Amino acid sequence: QVQVAESGGGSVQAGGSLSLSCAASGYTNSRYICMGWFRQTPGKEREEVAIINVNGKTSYAESVKGRFTISQGNATATVYLQMNSLKPEDTAMYYCASVNAIYCATGTIFRYWGPGTQVTVSP
Repeated sequence: QVQVAESGGGSVQAGGSLSLSCAASGYTNSRYICMGWFRQTPGKEREEVAIINVNGKTSYAESVKGRFTISQGNATATVYLQMNSLKPEDTAMYYCASVNAIYCATGTIFRYWGPGTQVTVSP
């Protein structure tokens, strides 16, 4: 079974930075894997933050463009999310997700999810 784990969350003041890490393990077929970061605040809908495709191309939510950067690690199914110029509205539980797919975009359903890592940004 595929396992996903995130790390790097914490508490920072507005304007600060955090870097999140994620690794998915257990894939029997690792040829085509999409990875993504999502976030959710209690009582609100889950939001897609950033996605990285098997070809390395990335996409971002409009609210984080220019501030967040998703990148792939050296190992298979590993990704990072560098978050700069953090705002209080970025406060959320951040989830890493993964799926076998030739290509993924907005609307792609991610199958495997990590337990989440909390990011809190104070004013």
